[in-house]
Amino acid sequence: MVHVLVVGGGIAGLWTAVKAADAGHTVELVTKTVLADGNTRRAQGGIAAALFPDDSAERHFDDTIAAGAGLADPDAVRVLVDEGPARVRDLIRFGVGFDRGESGLERGLEAAHSRARILHAGGDATGAAIESALVATVRRRAVRIDEETMLADLVVERGRVVGARLLGASGTIAERRADAVVLATGGSGCLYRHTTNPAVATGDGVAAAWRAGAAVSDLEFVQFHPTALDVPGTPLISEAVRGEGAVLVDRSGRRFMLDVDPRGELAPRDVVARAVWRRMVEQGGEPVLLDATGLGAAFLARRFPGLDAACREAGYDWSAVPVPITPAAHYAMGGVVTDLDGRTTLAGLFAVGETARTGVHGANRLASNSLLEAAVFADRAARALGEPFRGLRSREAASRNPVAAMAGFETGAARLPQPTGAVVDRAELQQLMWEHVGLERDAEGLAAASARLVSRRAPEVHDRRTAEDRNLLDLARLTIAAALARRESLGAHFRTDDVVTSDAAKEAA
Repeated sequence: MVHVLVVGGGIAGLWTAVKAADAGHTVELVTKTVLADGNTRRAQGGIAAALFPDDSAERHFDDTIAAGAGLADPDAVRVLVDEGPARVRDLIRFGVGFDRGESGLERGLEAAHSRARILHAGGDATGAAIESALVATVRRRAVRIDEETMLADLVVERGRVVGARLLGASGTIAERRADAVVLATGGSGCLYRHTTNPAVATGDGVAAAWRAGAAVSDLEFVQFHPTALDVPGTPLISEAVRGEGAVLVDRSGRRFMLDVDPRGELAPRDVVARAVWRRMVEQGGEPVLLDATGLGAAFLARRFPGLDAACREAGYDWSAVPVPITPAAHYAMGGVVTDLDGRTTLAGLFAVGETARTGVHGANRLASNSLLEAAVFADRAARALGEPFRGLRSREAASRNPVAAMAGFETGAARLPQPTGAVVDRAELQQLMWEHVGLERDAEGLAAASARLVSRRAPEVHDRRTAEDRNLLDLARLTIAAALARRESLGAHFRTDDVVTSDAAKEAA
């Protein structure tokens, strides 16, 4: 049995803590705010799994591979789709009340899925239902829980992670030792001015792992959700709304997605997001409209109660008028490189959930695969904790992303130039990323962003804000380097100056 430190309180961290405790390990869990916060509880659409007679793991596999634009790892995708149904049944045992109809579990359809396979709870409150059930489950286990405790850095001795330096609410940094550290800190949506992510999504685990020397990969692949409500805070409007029949129209009321892709509003997210972005540019920046009026007030209130309330709170009766939407940063496909059991290139260090780059998502995540990935690979990581640890080999990690290896930034050992200018300003960084490292990129803009950040330095860490700003600066510079290194357009990474568009990208488009 081992002493495990889990960092993060979303589905990936909670799942790891529960399963590790059940296996007899000594488990501590720390989370930056409170257990109920984070991205998991904000997940609306649901969780994808091949559970129905007209579906199969093979179909789910094919859909995931296609959405990944040729970069998804087939072995990782096979694990996801084969083990996914069992993990959903675990969620039911943990107490998640998925919505049911007369014929059993209800299911929805989302973009790029060939079958309706998205289970949901509370209409559009799936993440909240999962978070609530897992929080209750972990509190029944012998798990030490420290809230308001942020990861500052990992502790590495002789090439092995032996603990973490943790920042408490008072600003004090203390070292916590462990036999294994599991990073489950989520993504880095706060790199961008417009994001569907909460304020806690600052990529803490990925940045700390990179500084410690772990391999990271695919940071150039940032998924922008095509439909965030165009109001302050850009709240997400789930893809499930389009799955139920809502359409996208321009300011003249014309439905335009069928001109872009025969799948219309249910094309892969990168295709829809870029189409929305381009139409907005053509309209002088005016938002595109999501028209759900055909679904009716009663259906919208029953199927999407949270979204119905959010639209009305923003002043829109979406059952009567189309609502303005805009793309926003949503999900990081890249992260800390892992094997199929969550092991990283550093002995003693695991990564799960959005923090990890398992290879499942490739260049573009298939809708509603994120919660499933977190559950499946957290379960596998928990089972691997008691095994003799072998770090994922650096050569093996590099082979998963030759572009990262070529650029020489896949590990913390390949240090970026250390700036000596003004301390980074978060708002400036977010605007820079939005303008130059957003839905469409080119070498000129990326080089300009890189040059700007060369003259920015990280602040001294003394509280949560300064620790987050250091992480965002590290990740912004790494993301720009990754985007410059990958010259071809692929999935969510779209180069307007692309001269070597990959065959896989052409087929996906």
